[in-house]
Amino acid sequence: MGTVREATFDVLRRHGLTTIFANPGSTEVSLLTGLPDDLRFVLALHEGSVVGVATGFALGREAPALAVLHTTAGLGNAVGAIATARVNRAPLVILVGQQDRRHLALEPFLAGRLAGLAGDYPVRVDQPVRAQDVPGAVARACHEAVTGRGPALVVVPMDDWDAEWAEDVVAAPTRVVRPAGVADADLAPLVTLLSGARAPAIVSGAGADWGSLVTLAERLGCPVFQESFGGRAGFPQDHPQYAGVLPADRARLRAVLGAYDVVLAVGAPVFRQYPYVPGPLVAPGTTVVVITDDPSEAHRSAADLAYLASPAALCTRLSALLPAPGPPDAASVVEGSAPTIGADGVGLPPLPVGGRPLRAAHVLHELALRLPADAVLVEETPSSRPDLHRLVPARNPLGFVSAAMGGLGFALPAAVGLRMALPDRPVVAVVGDGSALYGVHALWSAAHYRVGALFLVLANGRYAIMDRLADQRGGKAPWPPFTEVDLAALARSLGCPARKVDGHAELVAALEEVVPTLAAREEPLLLDVDVTVDPDFQP
Repeated sequence: MGTVREATFDVLRRHGLTTIFANPGSTEVSLLTGLPDDLRFVLALHEGSVVGVATGFALGREAPALAVLHTTAGLGNAVGAIATARVNRAPLVILVGQQDRRHLALEPFLAGRLAGLAGDYPVRVDQPVRAQDVPGAVARACHEAVTGRGPALVVVPMDDWDAEWAEDVVAAPTRVVRPAGVADADLAPLVTLLSGARAPAIVSGAGADWGSLVTLAERLGCPVFQESFGGRAGFPQDHPQYAGVLPADRARLRAVLGAYDVVLAVGAPVFRQYPYVPGPLVAPGTTVVVITDDPSEAHRSAADLAYLASPAALCTRLSALLPAPGPPDAASVVEGSAPTIGADGVGLPPLPVGGRPLRAAHVLHELALRLPADAVLVEETPSSRPDLHRLVPARNPLGFVSAAMGGLGFALPAAVGLRMALPDRPVVAVVGDGSALYGVHALWSAAHYRVGALFLVLANGRYAIMDRLADQRGGKAPWPPFTEVDLAALARSLGCPARKVDGHAELVAALEEVVPTLAAREEPLLLDVDVTVDPDFQP
């Protein structure tokens, strides 16, 4: 005999969900008060940060993370972060508090109409019919989050936690096994297609497995592009076959892929775009194949052939079935190769006399010179993203992590969660000042829980990408700059150490001091770096 709360805690332990990310409200007090010693509570100061930190934790662990939200207000505040978690393939279990079940029919204060509030972004939303169904609903949410690669929500009325638990059955399996084998007969059409290809290419995405994709790319001897707006690097960006980030509009996409007769998208949709440009995605004569374990990604991709399967298992078996490669098509590889800038800085904009004002490229170049290969890098700097792609190659699968949804407020909390999940890995968030303001409250969690991440803010005092988009339309932007904002001061007010940096010498000195300490660091640091907008930047 026990309570629903105690039975649910047993489910959480069984699934490794012993860290609870939350910003509590009154409807969650009965769950959270007097937690057992083996359950860790992590406070974030806003629900967007709650889900953002949990998302980073899930991505770092490659396992579900647990978040608790407060009825309508908490879930509403977190919807953008829930959408990001879904598009970033982060498995989350989210418990949402609700008013007391015994008078919900009267819609009392804090009662929420919660089932559809997060739209279609959750992979499942469950409102258990009885209090005694809550433990099974939470166990099912764990499985649904992994299978659906996204957030699974369970809405729990506040009185359910104290209800008596005397059930014999939890309505969910203890363990789910997901076989990943791929039959040779199913691969035969793809083997035939690639064996006869004159010039194949690969587009890698966040769902790709690095080891098997490297083997396949080397077997084919072909260039590998990174999907545009991807949530994670899909291929080592220092590999000689890496060809850069795919353009995000149809005209440039056709130009880049026009040299290839077979394009294989692995762990990526076909193809992520931003501006609408009429015309087909690829030129006539190019066959497109997609390999993904995400059903919606497979079903919406404009491909000639789609495989809904484990990319790792499929690429591994495909490499074994393909014939030995012939001589590489050197011309196509050179044409698609990613631009690079050497350690001497050739190709960078000239450094001004006195070392200021800096451009984002100067900052990223100095970071790249010092960043270790195992570093986790979280990006949220839209106006500097092309420079980051060009200057800071991802050398491990978390060497580039970004909000694939496109909304702001991801990087700071995600970096906190990633560092919590990977306490021995260097973690750096490269963030614009406009982006940082959407998640700045996460710095308190970083400081309080001694999360030794580096937050590198590229501060230009404006929404530079929006300014440039307005310029392209030939109109005047109605929004002003926000040069009064002082991110270093905001960070310090939240307990996070911070420094202002406005010149090259100060930047180099700070990075030389801090970057070598990142793997062992227990104290966060924010570097607020003044940069000027690149006049040649094109969104």
